[in-house]
Amino acid sequence: MAPTGVPSQWWWLRPSLASNADLYPNRVPRDGSHVTHPFASPPVDTDDDHALAAWLATVAGQRLLEVRAQGLEGKALKDEGDRTSHELLMELLERHRPADAVLSEEGQDDPGRLTASRVWIIDPLDGTREFSEPPRDDWAVHVALWAAGELSAGAVAQPGLDATFSTADPPQVPPSEALRPRLAVSRTRPPAFMQELADEMGADLVPMGSAGAKVISVVRDISDAYVHAGGQYEWDSAAPVAVARATGLHTSRADGAPLVYNRPDPLLPDLLVCRPELATAITDFVRRYDATSA
Repeated sequence: MAPTGVPSQWWWLRPSLASNADLYPNRVPRDGSHVTHPFASPPVDTDDDHALAAWLATVAGQRLLEVRAQGLEGKALKDEGDRTSHELLMELLERHRPADAVLSEEGQDDPGRLTASRVWIIDPLDGTREFSEPPRDDWAVHVALWAAGELSAGAVAQPGLDATFSTADPPQVPPSEALRPRLAVSRTRPPAFMQELADEMGADLVPMGSAGAKVISVVRDISDAYVHAGGQYEWDSAAPVAVARATGLHTSRADGAPLVYNRPDPLLPDLLVCRPELATAITDFVRRYDATSA
């Protein structure tokens, strides 16, 4: 039997998948009642960057469930979610990592991060559109740490699944049982070449929201690859990529070039996360497509 708080269909990920009940003992019911202070006594070793990232993503996700239960709709719900999660994460990082720099989608970019040895790259609410469309669960909270030139820790919380995926104890990606490759793709802004790529690979497209949810869909064996082109920023991919790398998945730019974080311009417009055996076919296609489209 799956432990309390862990969706039974993801029991195979345990203990790598952290139940929000484990990291958020004063958790709030989904109806938003019984609101308690979520970080009075963190139940993790906050000196451990991996554990801290997982806890931060989890408590921010739980706070977002509270916001979602307030009855707001549309833009008001989106704005309140972005603001509330950002402010909580900034407060907690100031408390537990006061010397570290932060790059947040919702914050002002501080150029001091470029000379910092440690930078937290966060997306307080990834998949804002899906967050504002209850009961959709394809939205996430991203918390990643960049240190000494590399992503060193990361966590992606999916509160709608009651789950946090992190580098603290990376999940094992199960063998794919699909008869055809499955390509996760943006449900609103798919790359122009995706149908052509799917046809060449004999693959099926799986539309969903949230970059984090799409990357984690590969970890969960919901898809076999996530290919994106056309616009993202470092906070969209840093935490999901950290988790994906820890599981052994391939991560790169869509054409196979390396992903580089904490750059002066945080634009990082394309991404590939996939099972390693699919990487060559996808990157070769993207390079050919880019060459013919130039």
